[in-house]
Amino acid sequence: MTQVGQYVYDVIVIGAGAAGIGVAVALKHAGIENFRILDRQRVGESFDRWPAETRFITPSFPTNSIGMLDLNSIAIGVSPGYSLEVEHPTGQEYASHLRGVSQFFELPVQEGVDVQCIDQAKSLFQITTSSETLFATHVIWAAGEFQYPRRHGFPGCEHCMHTATVPSFAELKGEEFIVIGGSESGVDAAFHLSSNDKSVRLFDNAQPWEDESSDPSVSLSPCTLERMREEWFEEQVELLPNTPIASVDRVDVGYEVRAVDGRVFRTSTRPLYAGGFSGSHLLIENMFELRGDGFPLLTENDESSLVPGMFLCGPLVRHDHHIFCFIYKYRQRFAVVAKAIATSLGLPAEELETYRRWGMYLDDLSCCGEECVC
Repeated sequence: MTQVGQYVYDVIVIGAGAAGIGVAVALKHAGIENFRILDRQRVGESFDRWPAETRFITPSFPTNSIGMLDLNSIAIGVSPGYSLEVEHPTGQEYASHLRGVSQFFELPVQEGVDVQCIDQAKSLFQITTSSETLFATHVIWAAGEFQYPRRHGFPGCEHCMHTATVPSFAELKGEEFIVIGGSESGVDAAFHLSSNDKSVRLFDNAQPWEDESSDPSVSLSPCTLERMREEWFEEQVELLPNTPIASVDRVDVGYEVRAVDGRVFRTSTRPLYAGGFSGSHLLIENMFELRGDGFPLLTENDESSLVPGMFLCGPLVRHDHHIFCFIYKYRQRFAVVAKAIATSLGLPAEELETYRRWGMYLDDLSCCGEECVC
């Protein structure tokens, strides 16, 4: 499409990770061809940056033949369990899987393109990048959160190393470590450190390993709970639940970690902070209203409630109390977004109905939120 001499895309997708690649495949299935995917590095870069030892907590298994998708698939007909031949992929392995999916579906990815700002004028979005200015009638923000670790939380947080920035736990120097944060990332760090015969003190504001919710977005996954029962974990890791941290200070002999209850814990190694992620949506905060919990406020089609035509895909998606932070959750919304955009373009997108059969078209949230009874 052109408008007054300028080329206009139907859709620009920002981010070429699991969400960006997955929703792009859905766009093609919806009959949309005039789109581009932009990434400031390359396809799967965030997964490439995972610590070397970190693996998916969701298992991969090729179950397509019986009408069920691999939990870590982002498109119908593909399975990282099949292509990688591993059950719990590393980040680096999954990144290679995403690149394979992108090539198979011949997705129009532009790598090395840094989006600097997005403006809206009338019915068009103007996307200013490091190399050019692009125009589109719709934008899908799928930049994720891993490359935006939360670096605040208490005074002295800057003295800690965020777990998302650790290249390899095996390469960390020292014999004893403090890990602040007992959710998935914190336990993952403690697990790998203890497996290398390191002593670990693991702090958390609550006690997530005792949470009774069956939703792994809230409580620890079965994979993580199983790893906590390993002999070396129980011997090498001291759990300190209900111990919020007040501050971290740099001292001559190392670091002092002060708890809210007044206790002081000393360590000669830099504390690790598993404090979660701020999220990439803060880069375009003018495009979204925010909920009370700081996440973007979305319509039923995952469109910005503030700026029509701006959509969100990925782990930042929230609806009421429903959290879509795992691949097998947020992939269920790809078809919802693709259908909404196709409808605005006058396309029937009939092929997207296939997504329902594969559990990838969740447009009725009333069926969500059920707890396991046993």
